Amino acid sequence: MSSHHIVREKQEPALLIANGESCDPELLGQLLEWSPFVVVLDNAIWRVLDLGIKVDAWLGDFDDAHDFEAVRARQYPIEIVHTPDQNKTDLHKGLEFLIERGFPAVNIVWATGRRADHTLANMTDIVRYKDQIRMVMLDDYSKITPLTGPFEKWFAKNTPISLFPVGTVEGVQTEGLAYNLHDESLTLGYRTSSSNAAAEDGFVRIRYRSGDLLLMECWD
Repeated sequence: MSSHHIVREKQEPALLIANGESCDPELLGQLLEWSPFVVVLDNAIWRVLDLGIKVDAWLGDFDDAHDFEAVRARQYPIEIVHTPDQNKTDLHKGLEFLIERGFPAVNIVWATGRRADHTLANMTDIVRYKDQIRMVMLDDYSKITPLTGPFEKWFAKNTPISLFPVGTVEGVQTEGLAYNLHDESLTLGYRTSSSNAAAEDGFVRIRYRSGDLLLMECWD
């Protein structure tokens, strides 16, 4: 499975592969078609190499012993980046690496599932980088996007849409949902707008005054 096709680096989203639950190979293949640059986080490297994916950069604190020459033998050329900062997660480091390299956007996979603490941290921590790089986190059941301001997109009727605040979000207003919000507040753990849906075929519009808001498109 190769990631290198006729696309231009830094004009298409990079692909960041974490170490959570694997996604469906078809989803991964679709993302690789449009990702000329692939970053793998720490211990996920062996799972990725076994899939035959072309990896451009391997990044992590490398606390576990690794045979770096064995990786190079299976994947050459590859940039190996040691990021020992224990105050940051591997996902933080991967996103900061791509921001420093000037990538405008990234698709993130294998960041959910398995450990609940890692999943929750990955889903919520991405908001800190929302103004520096466009992000979409995907798995077999969800597409998660941190909003950066007013949002408008066409959806088919009954498309499941959930809004999750990271902390508190004030002044949320929506149009086009089955249950619209009218200048309301959402707070994680107390009130969200989950299991909503597009009311009709057409545009859904979301605005909010302050805070960090995740848009989730989820399906069973």
